[in-house]
Amino acid sequence: MRKYISGKIMVALVIIAPLLSVHGCDKQEKCGCDGDVLFSITLDTFSPIDYSEIYVSGEGAVMSFRIGYDTYTFCNPVEMYEVYKKLNPEHQIKISGDVFWDCQYVSSASQSSYYYYYYKYYNIRVTEMKSHMYGK
Repeated sequence: MRKYISGKIMVALVIIAPLLSVHGCDKQEKCGCDGDVLFSITLDTFSPIDYSEIYVSGEGAVMSFRIGYDTYTFCNPVEMYEVYKKLNPEHQIKISGDVFWDCQYVSSASQSSYYYYYYKYYNIRVTEMKSHMYGK
């Protein structure tokens, strides 16, 4: 009889133990322009970049810029291209907006290459772009 009860307890532990050992799961952030906001940048927190450092392709179909090893691709390039064209090319540019993980980056980074440790790719929904004169 004891052997029978011990067997049931062992079977129950085998089934229940994995459930108890799970500490919960972290929600993975959604990537892309409709994903979860990683952080926001404001005109005050964003270091100005040169006008020429904003890469524009196909009449504003694609817009991006780099800061160090990080690349930011605009979520709303067509809308911001009109603003970009009106800015003074001799001034620096300040940008504000919400930043998201780039889905292609997230997919590739999951393969855990050191490349992805240094080079990060983000999407940014730009809310404002302004000219900024050097030193002002």
